[in-house]
Amino acid sequence: MRRIAGACRALLPPPLGRPSHRGVRGGRTNRRYMGRRFRGRVRPNKPEHRVNHRIRFPKIRVIDPDGNMIGVMSPDEGRAKAKEFGLDLVEVSPQARPPVCKIMDYGKFKYEKSKAKSAAKSSTPTMKTVQMRPKTDDHDLETKLRRARKFLKRGDKVRIVMRMRGRERGYPQRWIEMLQETYQESLANLGRIASKPTQQGRVIAMVVEPTTT
Repeated sequence: MRRIAGACRALLPPPLGRPSHRGVRGGRTNRRYMGRRFRGRVRPNKPEHRVNHRIRFPKIRVIDPDGNMIGVMSPDEGRAKAKEFGLDLVEVSPQARPPVCKIMDYGKFKYEKSKAKSAAKSSTPTMKTVQMRPKTDDHDLETKLRRARKFLKRGDKVRIVMRMRGRERGYPQRWIEMLQETYQESLANLGRIASKPTQQGRVIAMVVEPTTT
């Protein structure tokens, strides 16, 4: 009898409130499950500027390629003006009322903006790290100092780190003096000390910045 009752229960539809299929509970979509389904999808990037037919404001203020104000008009009229110049209508100030759009070569505008961004990024000094040990041999030390000189010539700051092990940790002042001598002999003509050698746990570090900055 128990086997027959169990078989009958298996044939019955699931009760309300329990998931009848994956992702649905009691007639409502399981948001947690649906979120997992779409988690791996990549959303397209929102364009930085609306151009031509993407401009959908009722009225816009249009500027010509020379920076002169043309007037307030509809986007269709603005696109017609841009077509007369053989250029694009680009939204430059969407927060203004009405929004401001300029007639320009959008491809050239994007290129110049990207070029300026790259130039600003390359001109920003970065911190490079050169590591050594008290027992670094002369050949390896010269290789590391050559890298440090290369960074300084490029305009980057250099953090020189000396790592101590075992008994070496008992003589920090000796390694501080070694770092100072290394700077005077190999780096003084290219940079100045921005941060004097100081002990930080198992390492002694100093920062050298280029003299041209």
